[in-house]
Amino acid sequence: MSALAGLKLVAAKRNPNVAPVLQRRTKLLKKIAEQIELAKARKERRQYAPTRMRNVKDAETGVTRAVEMPKRVREWWWIAENGKTCLALRYGTKAVELAKGKTAVEVGTGDELIAALEVLERAVEAGELDSQIETASATLRAGFKR
Repeated sequence: MSALAGLKLVAAKRNPNVAPVLQRRTKLLKKIAEQIELAKARKERRQYAPTRMRNVKDAETGVTRAVEMPKRVREWWWIAENGKTCLALRYGTKAVELAKGKTAVEVGTGDELIAALEVLERAVEAGELDSQIETASATLRAGFKR
């Protein structure tokens, strides 16, 4: 019997035309998941260092090889003047405007920070912030044009 006999084979094609809204939403959801993991690691006083593959060229032999390297993840939160933690949802380098003129969420503790990130994650999944993400994306793209 062949090795493929145990698998369920189907005739399926991948849709190359995924809607840009879904692409932006998926990109932001991945970044929010990283921020949640980073916040949990900070709360537990442990290191969080996701890795990614990079192509590195060996100086002596000239051979290019894939190497796993740590990925830099910057915190989206900071301590404000009043001692509270503020969290800004970021799309690339741009802060997403959550309400008219408001780009940050004020939270108190690490638990509240994680809860706020999870609420933002649910809002992005539901599509509640699609127009704000589109605006941030357009602003980001405008910076690349000459």
